Amino acid sequence: MTDWRTETVERVRALIFEADPDVVEEAKWRKASNPDGVPTFSHSGLICTLETYKDKVKVTFAKGASLADPSGLFNASMTAGTRRALDIHADDKLDEKAFRELVREAVILNES
Repeated sequence: MTDWRTETVERVRALIFEADPDVVEEAKWRKASNPDGVPTFSHSGLICTLETYKDKVKVTFAKGASLADPSGLFNASMTAGTRRALDIHADDKLDEKAFRELVREAVILNES
């Protein structure tokens, strides 16, 4: 079944690869309640994870607290020491240009 979450996940995945075609996608943390695991995206280290919940799609940047976010995309995990997240709900419109820039910045940080 395809719903807004499936479409959002596919669009976010595409944006990540547009930002960096050399990204490696893997499924990690498989368990009985989530046999497909969590999609992770890496380049010289973990960039982000992509999770689907009942009411949102969550993109968590592993080193998000160290990234500039001039467009204010991050809206979750704001008090976490290292990570930052973006919760995308059904009616949200993602700033795709700013998201690609955030991915690129995460890659640069991993490579430094």
